[in-house]
Amino acid sequence: MEVEVKLRLKDSKAHQNVSSLLSPFHKQTLFQDNIFFDDNLSKLSSNLAVLRLRFYNLNSHCVLSLKAKPQISDGISRVEELEEPISVSVASNCVAQPSLLSKIDSKIMKLIKDRYGVGENSDFVCLGGFKNVRAVYDWRGLKLELDETLYGFGSSYEIECESLEPERDKKLIQDLLDENGIQYHYSQLSKFSVFRSGKLPEY
Repeated sequence: MEVEVKLRLKDSKAHQNVSSLLSPFHKQTLFQDNIFFDDNLSKLSSNLAVLRLRFYNLNSHCVLSLKAKPQISDGISRVEELEEPISVSVASNCVAQPSLLSKIDSKIMKLIKDRYGVGENSDFVCLGGFKNVRAVYDWRGLKLELDETLYGFGSSYEIECESLEPERDKKLIQDLLDENGIQYHYSQLSKFSVFRSGKLPEY
């Protein structure tokens, strides 16, 4: 189970202000290209599951992931998540020809077949995706991730923190934002849900 604090920032100015505040704690910046898949019967979506290929830093490496049973409330997200590395060349071929996903020797793909029946009497389709620029900071013992997400219909901004004590860590982050007059809301949707909706959430 992945548990994260997720706070949506009002706009690019708020994002820039957070970036400036956290600059002394910057560790790395990741350029992510996220591509999503389902089958032609929407078996994954209908079961609240998401299959994703994530390419990092101009295809330096790639990760296959499955997320399921998402819950998000009061800025805290909980979701079942499995991840495994996959070669960039294999992943790129799957983007071009999604049916190749069923041929991958992968624990995730086996689970998808066993749990959801995908790949038996159906085939994979590519849903498209979005890009994300993620700045990572080590702040007060927390790994903060500041995201600028680039959808085809606009950009959104968010700060995330994977946490074992989400209520405590949420308060620490909120205090930082409040003390510096940075406007935010609790995130109510995952990035994938925003992508599928085709519009940015109202602030």
